[in-house]
Amino acid sequence: MGGGRWRRILSGLWRSVAVWAVSTVTMLLLAGLLPDFQLQSDNGDSATQIAVTAAAGAGAFGLLSSLVWPLLVRALLLVPALVLGLLVFFLNGSLLLIALRITPSGGGAAAPETAVVVAAVMSAVASATGGALAVRDDDAYRRRLYRLADRRRRRSDGRPGPSTPGAVFLQLDGVGHDVLEGAVRKGLMPTVAQWLGAPTGNGNPPRSGRPTHRLTPWRTDWSSQTGASQLGILHGSNHDVPAFRWYEKDSHEVMVCNRPTSAAELQRRAIEYTGDGGLLTVDGASRGNLFSGGADQLALVLSVAARRGRENRSRAGYFAYFCDPANAVRTAMSFVAEVFRETGQSTRARIDKRRPRVKRGGLYPFVRAFATVVERDVVVAAVIGDMLAGRNAVYADLVAYDEVAHHSGPRSRDAEKVLERLDRSLALIAKVAEHAPRPYRIVLLSDHGQSPGETFLTRYGLTLGNLVRAGCGLPVPRRAQRTHSGAEARAAVRAALRRPVEEGGERHRPSRRSEPIVLASGNLGLISFPDVAHRMSREEIDRRHPALLSTLANHPGVGFVLVRSEEHGGLVLGAHGAEAPVDALDDAHPGPLADFGPGAADAVRRTHSFPHVADIMVNSWYDPGEGEVLAFEEQIGSHGGLGGAQARPFLLSPVGFSAPVEDGGELVGAEHVHRVLRRWLRECDGPQVPLPARSDERAA
Repeated sequence: MGGGRWRRILSGLWRSVAVWAVSTVTMLLLAGLLPDFQLQSDNGDSATQIAVTAAAGAGAFGLLSSLVWPLLVRALLLVPALVLGLLVFFLNGSLLLIALRITPSGGGAAAPETAVVVAAVMSAVASATGGALAVRDDDAYRRRLYRLADRRRRRSDGRPGPSTPGAVFLQLDGVGHDVLEGAVRKGLMPTVAQWLGAPTGNGNPPRSGRPTHRLTPWRTDWSSQTGASQLGILHGSNHDVPAFRWYEKDSHEVMVCNRPTSAAELQRRAIEYTGDGGLLTVDGASRGNLFSGGADQLALVLSVAARRGRENRSRAGYFAYFCDPANAVRTAMSFVAEVFRETGQSTRARIDKRRPRVKRGGLYPFVRAFATVVERDVVVAAVIGDMLAGRNAVYADLVAYDEVAHHSGPRSRDAEKVLERLDRSLALIAKVAEHAPRPYRIVLLSDHGQSPGETFLTRYGLTLGNLVRAGCGLPVPRRAQRTHSGAEARAAVRAALRRPVEEGGERHRPSRRSEPIVLASGNLGLISFPDVAHRMSREEIDRRHPALLSTLANHPGVGFVLVRSEEHGGLVLGAHGAEAPVDALDDAHPGPLADFGPGAADAVRRTHSFPHVADIMVNSWYDPGEGEVLAFEEQIGSHGGLGGAQARPFLLSPVGFSAPVEDGGELVGAEHVHRVLRRWLRECDGPQVPLPARSDERAA
């Protein structure tokens, strides 16, 4: 046995003894501080006996955690992640009670609630001690990572890792191009600043000379949201995804991008439309995404979450992370801390009477904690595992910023704190890349940005649904009736119904079945009439509801309306009677789309061609000067339509890759981003041609 191997064995033994010793001391301290936790019998023990009991208890607890914990987590894989995070404390406490019972002296005892606290503290201390000792010097850390990578390869096929680079695509959900630049300038993201060769904060120069990455903005489709963008990026097509949620008349169903059954159907359609399995079909991994991208390695992927039995490999990501009791306790404690952090931040916002503001009570603190802690920890750990395994391509979505920015605002201090924590995750991944069995090129990108602004309801006192009902002459709540917008809509209906009826026609009397379905996707509204099988034309809508389109187009909170005209095809309606055929609009002649910037006409024209576009598409008002929109949902940072930063995400790529676009060119649409990423995989000697989808994906 070589000297190097002996040194590694002795080093590992030393770390184990050190962790055991620190755990023993921790248990002794807790026994002195907590009245319901004792390490001596009722008859009293000597100091030596108490110390022996603590040492035996700490050793038994560590051994049980190593042996029993992975089995418990595997048995609980079908438990929802939120519940599993809370069970961590109770399961750890149970292991501690067992450890105290099996100690030779049998003198240890603790109340159940105290055992939970003691186990949590001991796991956290043991994790911190082991981690500090493991990374005490770079050489030891590098050797540990290489041993882990070699072990993983031997478990797979025994072949050494390839010498060609792999690619890691990290998606910072909802982080716009301007927000990223601002975070770098403020020193919130030193890792990104280092990649760009920019000062890392407080005026400090970059630690390296030349930049290693280039920053490129890109423009989303009209539907500026994760479902459309990620489907296009991972599967090469977001055809017929008009919004985050929409009604399909042929199936009489509402599609929602973050619903597992809808995500699976959208992925199936994209595979059928393109004929290939996706970006990650060759030795790829998909982590924390809505769609699989054709990857075989999955964790927290929504499109497979609806599957039952062994076909659902997405939940295995929880086991890979939570089988380590230290990970489980650390994440659970961070989860609780995040709940209290959100509660404190929302309370301060109410006390300070900040505007705009939305409600942040109920289950939201727990939803936020899951997005910012559990999802982040599990996804980052999965990405690190993929890199140590030498996978060819990894795509991961970190949703923390998007969740917080919706409720706190995209440029709020709350959101900036999340960016700081995300940057630390990027630094960890970059550090692991240095020790992976193959070189890795890290690409950072976002799927959309967010536009600030108060909600439509806050400004006008009624929802888009109430405005539509008023424009149709349908009953609305009394509160909505008393608003200025509601009164104007009712007046318009009365004026319109006094017009003579065309010969041979008759007034439409709304029935329950013919009431419109109104859905919101950020600042994009969709209105569908479910009793009409086809997409209604402007002429049909005017005959049925003569005041509806004018009520919407002339409302100050509406930017423009898209409908189908029997005479002109797609027709964009604006305020004061402005209207223009979609085919006649471009950047030089934007018509009612003038405020929405370059590319708006192309985005609207493309969406108009979708089979499942709504009867009426409504985009909210947009202020180009302030960059604000009016969300039809309860969000003060929104995305989903046109207007402002929501349609301007970023692509941060290594300079070793070819430029995303030629000088002077624009990166437009998620499908264009997919083609760029596929080209970069070819440059890494990845997949040369699109590969067909596996049979299980086609049948998903």
